[in-house]
Order: sequence, then structure tokens, then C-alpha cells
Amino acid sequence: MTEARAVLVTGSTGGIGTATVRLLQRRGFTVYAGARGRAEFDPEVRVLPLDVADPESVAAAAKRVASEVDGLWAVINNAGVIVQGPLELVPADEWRRQLEVNTLGPAAVVREFLPLVRAGAGRIVNVSAATGRVAMPLLGALSASKAGLEALSNALRLELAAWKIPVVVIEPGTTETEIFARAGVAADASLQRADRERVELYQAHLAAYEKAMSRFKPGPVEKVAEVIVRAVEARRPRRRYAIAEARTLGAILPKLPAGLRDRVLSSALGLNGVKA
Repeated sequence: MTEARAVLVTGSTGGIGTATVRLLQRRGFTVYAGARGRAEFDPEVRVLPLDVADPESVAAAAKRVASEVDGLWAVINNAGVIVQGPLELVPADEWRRQLEVNTLGPAAVVREFLPLVRAGAGRIVNVSAATGRVAMPLLGALSASKAGLEALSNALRLELAAWKIPVVVIEPGTTETEIFARAGVAADASLQRADRERVELYQAHLAAYEKAMSRFKPGPVEKVAEVIVRAVEARRPRRRYAIAEARTLGAILPKLPAGLRDRVLSSALGLNGVKA
């Protein structure tokens, strides 16, 4: 059994996950890097085959970790996908993929790894998004999945209070990661499968959304990794850490009256000028 504090990071094969694994390893943690495919890290990093959308994969991963360490200092639910597009045009299988990875996946990971977290007097760190608190048009699937993760986190925090297990939510802003490019490719594929007449109805919406998103300057993944590691190392971590524009979206917009909030979002995305 290892003496170093052990942590699990899901979705470790790119972007925030990769940066978090490397930073934790440099900070002296024993890191289990959960990955669906091939992952290349320092030899000391323990790459763990793990597909959060597959309950059998999650169970097998937990069994392996339990055979190697006595407990976990942290479980970091970072794996995620983005499904974008108008609700009317998002296929059912894409909705399922969104929820299976972003909401049901973290729930499965917590369920299987919680005995190790309890044994290690550890904590749960869930990587969410501001869309979990403020639903965004053309990101309805993502918003629903992150709202579910937010609710899951809040309920879990109270359920685990008896064991003094912190449950932390991380809200990154727009970040330099391939997840957005992959989301665009998946969205284009979905549009190709959709009814052409329905797609035409939303051309102005899609153009306005693309133009609005181009104005956001993505931040480096290392900044998000630093915040995650801060939450992992803190003696008394905060319930929530918001980064970049997530501070505005998640903290200010939910306090606005619903009508005003809708107008602000519609204006910010250029949808207020769209006519049927």
C-alpha cells in the first residue's frame, strides 16, 4: 500500500484533466488517471481504464484501486462532454450521451469509490459549469446535465456531512480545450441527420450563437487545474470555486428577475434580433 495521498481524476486524457493529473503528480500525490483510451503521463502516474458512462467499467476501476491503496484523498469528477444545439434538433442519443457522461457518470463514480473516500477521510470534487446554475439557449442539454450535477453535489454534501467529507463544485469559464471543438463536430453531425426544414428554422440562431461565442477568449487549462488542486489540498475547502466569466454567469445572473435574466442572455448571444 502506498503512503502518498492517492487521488482519482476522471477524464484525464485531455485539457483540464491532463493538466490536473500532471499538477497533482508534481505536488506529490499518487494519481490515478481515469481514461477511456490511451493516456501518456509520467511513469509514476497510474493510468486507470475508466469509462464513466459504463457502470461495469467504473466498478472494475474501483476494485483495482481498492486492491492498491487503503483510501483516497480525493475523487475528481472531471470527465465531461458538451452537446450543443436547439433542443428540437438534438437527437435522443445525444441527449443520453450528455446525461450519461456529465450526470450519471459522476453519480456512478461516487457510488463505487465512496468507500475508499470514506476510508481515506477524503473529499469529492465535481467539475461543473456556470450553465448548471444559468441555463443557456442552444446549450439546453449541457445545462440540464450540469444542473443535475449541481443538485447531486448539494444533496451529497448533506448526506456525507456525518463523515465530514467535503463536496466541492468547480466552475471553469471558457477554457482552451478540445472539448469545444469536439462539441462543434458532434453538433454538425447531428444537424446533418436532422430534418432540413427544421434546421433552416434555426439558421439565424446558430449564426448568432457562433458569433457570440467567438468573442470569448478562452483561458489556459493550467489555471483551472491550479484551482482544482487548491480545492484538493485545502484543509477546509470552499463549497464552490468559480473561475473567469463563471463568476459573473453563476453568481450574478441567477439573482436577476427571470424576465431581465432572459433579456440579458438573449442580448449577449445575439438572439434578441432573431425573427421567426
